[in-house]
Amino acid sequence: MELPSEGRVIVSACLAGVACTHEAEAKTRDWAVKLVAEGRAVLVCPEVAGGLPIPRPAAEIVDGSGVDVLAGSARVISETGEDVTENYLAGARKAAEAARGVGARLAILKARSPSCGCGEIHSGKFDGESDTS
Repeated sequence: MELPSEGRVIVSACLAGVACTHEAEAKTRDWAVKLVAEGRAVLVCPEVAGGLPIPRPAAEIVDGSGVDVLAGSARVISETGEDVTENYLAGARKAAEAARGVGARLAILKARSPSCGCGEIHSGKFDGESDTS
């Protein structure tokens, strides 16, 4: 991955080695660790920032996309049936505030995550399948 040569970058915390996924795992990538070492990465975990614990039940967007969640027409539901939409919205607001606060022009976020995923998320059926968003 070619990294930008300057400026702060928002990075999913799990990619930089923080064990904050729903399964309390890290998804460490060398390039993210490098950005941290250079003092250029601003780490975010919207799910934790929104008040969810580590570990936590998996959650998926049901009946729509992230855009639909923001519009209020889709929900984020945990595998135990709990509606965690408000936690996800609060975490998204905090991640956006962090990006604005440091003037970040780039965010590199974990694929397939209901809070970080871009372009592809889980299907909302807890079947391991993905949908494009």
